[in-house]
Amino acid sequence: MTALSKRGRMTAALIAMIALVGLVVQFNAVMGRQGSAAVAAWSVLRYFTVITNLLVAAIFVRVALGRSAARPLVLGGVTLTIILVGVVYGLLLTGLRELSGGDEFANLVLHKVVPVLVPIWWLTFAPKGGLGWRDPWVWALLPLIYFAYGLWRGSLDGAYPYPFMDLAKLGWGRTLAHAAGMAAGFLAAGFGLVWLDGRLARIRLLDPSRA
Repeated sequence: MTALSKRGRMTAALIAMIALVGLVVQFNAVMGRQGSAAVAAWSVLRYFTVITNLLVAAIFVRVALGRSAARPLVLGGVTLTIILVGVVYGLLLTGLRELSGGDEFANLVLHKVVPVLVPIWWLTFAPKGGLGWRDPWVWALLPLIYFAYGLWRGSLDGAYPYPFMDLAKLGWGRTLAHAAGMAAGFLAAGFGLVWLDGRLARIRLLDPSRA
C-alpha cells in the first residue's frame, strides 16, 4: 500500500469533515420542513449530490486513517464523480430554486466547495500512475445505477430528483437522450483523468522532487 504523507491524510480528514457538515446541515434543513428524521432521510437520499458527498466523506475518512491510500481506482472514481456533481449543477441546475438558511449553506458546500477540494486533493496527494483505461467503464456504473434508481424513485411518488430525469414530463426518448449525453461526457472525463494520471506519474518519475 502506498503511504500518504501526514499532510495528505490531514487534508483528507478536513475534506471529509466539510462534506459531513454540509450533509448534516442539509439533513437538518429538510427535517425541519418534514418533521421526521425518517422522511428527511428518504428525501435527501433521492439526490446524486447527497449520495456522492456521502461517498466522499466515507472514503476520505478511510484515507485519513491510512486506509485505501493505494487504491487509485477508488480515489479516481470518487474524484471524477464529485466533479460531475459540480459540473452538472453549474451547467443545468444553478438558479432553479431560491435557497436560504441551511439549504443555501448546504448547497454551497455540497455543490461547490467539495467538488473543488476533492480534485485539488487528488492532484496534490493521490498516488499517480495506477489508473487504467478500463477504469472509466467501472466508474460509469455508479451514475448508471443511480439513474435507474432515480427513475424508480420518481415512479413511486412522482417526484424526480432532477429536471433532466423527469420521465413524466420528458418521456422516455428525451430522458434517455439526456442520460446518454451525460454518460458520454462522464466517460470522456474519465479517460481524460486516466491520461492525466499517467502524465503526472511520468513527470514525477522524471522529477522526483515533485512527488
